[in-house]
Amino acid sequence: MLKAYWPGLVHKTEERAVHLDLEGDAQVRAGFRDFGTRFGDRLSGVVVQPLAERGTELFAGVVQDEVFGPLVLFGLGGTATDVLADHAARLAPLTDHDVHDLITSPRCAPLLFGSRGGRPLDLPGLEQLLLRLSRMASDLPQLAEADFNPVLATPGAVTVLDARLRLLPRRAQDPYLRRLR
Repeated sequence: MLKAYWPGLVHKTEERAVHLDLEGDAQVRAGFRDFGTRFGDRLSGVVVQPLAERGTELFAGVVQDEVFGPLVLFGLGGTATDVLADHAARLAPLTDHDVHDLITSPRCAPLLFGSRGGRPLDLPGLEQLLLRLSRMASDLPQLAEADFNPVLATPGAVTVLDARLRLLPRRAQDPYLRRLR
């Protein structure tokens, strides 16, 4: 698989900046030339990676709320993220109960638990991903946003296929500020 890269590129599929199912050096070179022709000077790099196995595409992320602080987001991922807006949010830091609520809140939740005779996805792996993302959001106040999309979930594993982080300059902290939670 080839993915074009340039600063500010968010939706690679909409830009047709992904080549899938490439076999051999000749097809990889042809894909690279295609990106160079179509994107020109915008193109600052190309990511080459193996094609992931099939699974359920999910989304996990962090946004900063001016009043409440970091929010952890979770829901349906891939190209469906913006179209269906099927996600839930909880305040960081997350507890085990928060993670359970976050995973079961989106409308896509039945897909995670093995609907229609399918095998359930790696729920402990999803829980660990969300807990660690929450920890990162709590420990890194300069994390403005994190976007893990897609996160590929299968019955045996959870894999972040694409990640984007935006950091703010480090600010001086109020030594008297305390969290209630």
